[in-house]
Amino acid sequence: MPELPEIETIKNVIEPQIKGLVIKKITVNRSEVIAQPKDDEFCKAVTGHEISDMTRRGKFLILHLKNESRIILHLRMTGCLLVTPSDYPMEKHTHIIFHLSGEKELRFSDIRRFWRFWLIQDGEEDTFSGIGKLGLEPLSRECNAEYLKSKFGKRKKKIKECLLDQSVIAGIGNIYSDEILFLAKICPARSAGSLTEKEWERLAEMIPECLSYFIEKNHIEQEDYLQTKGQDYRNTPFLQVYGHAGESCPNCGETLVRVVISGRSSVYCPNCQK
Repeated sequence: MPELPEIETIKNVIEPQIKGLVIKKITVNRSEVIAQPKDDEFCKAVTGHEISDMTRRGKFLILHLKNESRIILHLRMTGCLLVTPSDYPMEKHTHIIFHLSGEKELRFSDIRRFWRFWLIQDGEEDTFSGIGKLGLEPLSRECNAEYLKSKFGKRKKKIKECLLDQSVIAGIGNIYSDEILFLAKICPARSAGSLTEKEWERLAEMIPECLSYFIEKNHIEQEDYLQTKGQDYRNTPFLQVYGHAGESCPNCGETLVRVVISGRSSVYCPNCQK
């Protein structure tokens, strides 16, 4: 499932291509992916308006319109977002097409139809998408050791579970929680309440360092992104522990171990992350 670095990559690729363009028409092939409001109301409300920019919040993308409305979308596990010429071959599972000025199209496809769109109009409270329940952005200065300890320091939950709590930190998932904890030299099965002051500081330092590193490694040019249908995330060669159970630790050579924490696969080094 795409996590913060992948969503940030998509934003960085898509936003420059659509900024300043006008939504001329919308084709809806699967109305169920529009969660709020009904599809006909959605299309009527956004048609004719200019896209001012695109931002990211946690794992959500937000299209901001010039009229102060915003379209919130979530890719779920298999969603794909492409900007194409109007005559570009159509993907099989394309559910919504934004026909834009300049003979461009913004296309949303998903083989599983798990995508969701929410339109929040100017002055309307967002009680639909859940974006308001998200915690701090992990790249923000406020997401520091003091904040993490105040939220997790008294919990008996495993630290891996805590990092996945979107109400505290927005955007970290199964992949990068493993990578962050490896860099911080903290076992994912440790209870959050057992972490020392130095470990909280190290964890707070590694969170933005790890995510920024993978945002950089995921960089892709617009042409390559379109050619690979937005599915060529380039982080895989740089993952140190996730997906490497049974292999040697890149730091010490110890065999990496896989455990299941709250139904999620977790990989760590029993020597580096005691």
